[in-house]
Amino acid sequence: MKNIRNFCIIAHIDHGKSTLADRLLDVTHTITDREKQAQVLDDMDLERERGITIKSHAIQMDYELNGEKYVLNLIDTPGHVDFSYEVSRSIAACEGALLIVDATQGIQAQTISNLYLAIENDLEIIPVLNKIDLPNANPEDVKDQIVDLLGCDVDDILSASGKTGEGVPEILEAIVSRVPAPTGDPEAPLQALIFDSEFNSFRGIVAYIRVMNGEIKKGDTVKFVNTKKEYQADEIGVLRLIQEPRASLKTGDVGYIISGIKTSTEVKVGDTITHKENPCKEGIDGFAEVKPMVFAGVYPIDSEDYEDLRASMEKLRLNDASLTFEPESSMALGFGFRCGFLGMLHMEIIQERLDREFDMNVITTVPNVSYIAHTKKGDKFEMHNPSDMPDPNSLDFIEEPFIRAQIITKSEYTGSIMNLCMSKRGIMTNQQYLTSDRVELTYEMPLGEIVFDFYDKLKSISKGYASFDYFLIGVRPAKLVKLDILLNGEGVDALSTLIHFDNAQSFGRRMCEKLKELIPRQQFDIAIQGAIGAKIISRETVKAVRKDVTAKCYGGDITRKRKLLEKQKKGKKKMKQIGNVEVPQKAFLAVLKLD
Repeated sequence: MKNIRNFCIIAHIDHGKSTLADRLLDVTHTITDREKQAQVLDDMDLERERGITIKSHAIQMDYELNGEKYVLNLIDTPGHVDFSYEVSRSIAACEGALLIVDATQGIQAQTISNLYLAIENDLEIIPVLNKIDLPNANPEDVKDQIVDLLGCDVDDILSASGKTGEGVPEILEAIVSRVPAPTGDPEAPLQALIFDSEFNSFRGIVAYIRVMNGEIKKGDTVKFVNTKKEYQADEIGVLRLIQEPRASLKTGDVGYIISGIKTSTEVKVGDTITHKENPCKEGIDGFAEVKPMVFAGVYPIDSEDYEDLRASMEKLRLNDASLTFEPESSMALGFGFRCGFLGMLHMEIIQERLDREFDMNVITTVPNVSYIAHTKKGDKFEMHNPSDMPDPNSLDFIEEPFIRAQIITKSEYTGSIMNLCMSKRGIMTNQQYLTSDRVELTYEMPLGEIVFDFYDKLKSISKGYASFDYFLIGVRPAKLVKLDILLNGEGVDALSTLIHFDNAQSFGRRMCEKLKELIPRQQFDIAIQGAIGAKIISRETVKAVRKDVTAKCYGGDITRKRKLLEKQKKGKKKMKQIGNVEVPQKAFLAVLKLD
């Protein structure tokens, strides 16, 4: 056990975590020259295309120092705020963390929040200054920032380059000397924490585990503490570039277990595995329950695919425990699911993965956050959907979730970022200069205002420099109204939104204009209206496609023409009563991109 080291790599997005992980694998000869490629651990096509890490990836390395052999278990984690739940799970399985800071960009928002996560879990932090080979690197200034943040000595900071491999041997030595060996009792009853899982269509569910106490052998009968189910450990092993079977896993080891489980609900991330004969007294504290930030409806395009969509979502949840969903139905779209996501990027990735991995083509409704409605009788309940909103006569007031946002930016962009935050109903609580040209702005703002396009706008205003991180601080009363979209007087529930009273008028107008462009013309006029309760606030009309019925009348009496036009008018009226308007999928997506 004294020769095992479990550590993870944490950093802000784009600070070079995956590249540095590649170099660690090179130096320890874990991968051969034939297997080498950029972002070795990012095995999803989506990760390679976007250049981001979406999933945490665990891998074991062998390392020799001063004639002694060590086993290093590395977990590479994502950097984006939407995948911070992945980071928290990885941290729970480790004793140490490499905190990577880009020498050109310095400390950014997600660096700080991931660092706090690691400190809360008592991890040993090794600060690493990455990208020192770049011409615009500023190592001295960034080292001062790290010293201010961590309170460590300048000598404790390691300098490295993930691209050239410079400084990587020193990182490995620091991991061995600074990160503590796992603590645990090899003689105690088995206790293993499930920190991740995935679905294999041939072998069932593969659970990734970290053995805290005791030992597990191939063929043992194991019990899952929370679900109380019992299974045979058909295969156990360690995570190299491919899974390598082993006869046993001892205290401190990180590996996997396959026990032929086919039902995805039977494996929960954060659960504890123990022996059936000699069970442990209690389960390990898993992870905090995930709190979804953004809710949206996900519906199959063809309603017959509903059950297939459910199976796909359950398999996807194995691999991404931060996805939550429950069944719901909509008048416009039929049966589907109400899904909870950690942010807009998370929602986009899930939609993309459903399409690529399970061939499920889905429609996603307008995302919103959950609000708390208080009725005049004193009851309160959560609203995840505009259709949950009670009748205005019985509603007392609505509370919306507020967040504290930390934005770190160059000082030249401060003015335009302040304008953006004020337009999103933000209240500034703090402004602090970290260095002469880097400012940290702290705002309190409604979560509902940032879920759409806040992050994209922030990046474009600051030319990509500003970094953003947020956490919930509670709920506050808000003046919210339900904006309905009516097509020929019929409400389309999938397009209705809860919106602040001040923004409702302009949003309703823009929505009607956008729908006018997207809804195809019919044989009758289509009225598109935005309404708050009974009050219509905006209207557009899609004109009817009509045949020129008077074309055959050359000259003659006007009554002949009028007779034909009246006949046509009656037909149009009848058509309007029985015709229904198809809303194309593009219309649901366009609402998300309304500026």
